Order: sequence, then structure tokens, then C-alpha cells
Amino acid sequence: MGNGIAGLDHVIIAVRDLERARMGWIRLGFTLTPRGRHLGQGTANYCLMFGRDYLELLGVVERDEHAQRLEAFLKRREGPMAVAFAPDGTPEAAAATLAALGLHPSEPRALSRQLELPEGTVVPRFSLMTLPPGETPALDCFLCAHLTPELVRRPEWLTHPNGAVGVNSVHLLVEDTAPLLPAYDRLFGLHEVTTTDAVASVRAGPHRIGPAEPPGRQPDPGQRVGLHHIGRGPARMARARDRLHRRHGHHSDFH
Repeated sequence: MGNGIAGLDHVIIAVRDLERARMGWIRLGFTLTPRGRHLGQGTANYCLMFGRDYLELLGVVERDEHAQRLEAFLKRREGPMAVAFAPDGTPEAAAATLAALGLHPSEPRALSRQLELPEGTVVPRFSLMTLPPGETPALDCFLCAHLTPELVRRPEWLTHPNGAVGVNSVHLLVEDTAPLLPAYDRLFGLHEVTTTDAVASVRAGPHRIGPAEPPGRQPDPGQRVGLHHIGRGPARMARARDRLHRRHGHHSDFH
């Protein structure tokens, strides 16, 4: 029996200054979408689209109740904040499958954002579902179904000068992996969860989630994201990242 999850849909990267973040990621060799504004809430984004997943740079543009969680995160740091899973089938089918496993998915919630394109304004639409925090410990996540995928995966947005072609994995830094394992065994299945010493690996479709205990030091709790590349992408991105570090003093959570 499946779990209603096809893999990762996207990773949310919280940023304090959207325009500065946009320029930084362009220097890293990524193609970004035009800026999108979430309707009915005070957040906006730029996205780095790949064939089956993407990264979302998310920032606050107007303080309101919907932006409070993002603001609280940004008081601590910038960087990977949350993961969105892609449902396997319709949102309703994914919810039914999760419930059959004894899990507690929320009712679907509608989300839309306004995107300005050369030919005019479009409004991509999504359906979101969450699980209680105890059912995905140490991982801030939700399910995201694309109701208008043709509006966000335009061919010209999928090619990146640095050779990046997709998200490979998400790594979680935690104090102890052992307490997390029963929840991930239940959600993904025993056959999808493996452990070695202080590291666990959870397979979510073609992606990996890796809770790990940093050796020899207290962890800086958070997420790290691995990307697939082709060609000379990793070397180019590393050089650009080093230049950004020297210029702005930024720390990157990506490799």
C-alpha cells in the first residue's frame, strides 16, 4: 500500500530581502520565474523550476496573520524552512490514503498567486494539506497539489546555466534520529527507511530525506538541500557562492 506521496514537490527557502535573494541566486547560475504574489496573504516569491520539483524563495511583503510564521523563522535565520510533498494522484485520493494509514491529514486549503508574464497576468492555483507535527517530526512540511501546472512550468524556466536539473535530497540536522523513526516508518513504510549509526535515510519517491546528528557538536537545527547537476554546474555554482560569501557574508545551506 502506498502513502499518497509521490515525492518532493518543492522546498521553501525563507529570505529577508526577495530582490537581493533573486540577484544572489541568478549569480549562482539559476533561472528564476517572475515574481509572484500570494493572493490574500502578505507573502511573495520567486521560483527556481526544474522538471519535477523546484525551490521557492519566499519573503514577506506585507505584514499580516499569514506571514507571521515566516517572520518568526526569519528572526532566527534565512534558509530552507519547509518542504512540500507532491500528492500521488488527486488531493482527495492522497488524503484518503494517508487516513487509511492512521494519519490525520487536514482538509484541503486553496492557495493562489498572481504572476505577471509578458502576455499578461496569470493566477496559478494550488491545493494544500498538512499533517500534525508529530506525524512528521523535525520536518516542517505539507502536501501541495498543482491545479494549473502549465502556468508554472514554462520551458524557458527549466534550463539553468549552472546545470542544475532538480532536487536530490533534503537533510535534517537533529539532536537524535532515533525518536523520529517510528513516525517515518509509519508514513513512508519500513522498507523505505534505513538507518546507519546517527544517520537515517527516508525514500520519498525519487527523493531522499536524511535526518542526521552532526558529529562532535551541537546541531544548528535546520535543513540542507542537495541538487542534481549536469556538466560543469557544481564548480560554477561553488565559485559564485564563494564570491557571494566574500561580498555579503552570507552562509549557504546548499551543496
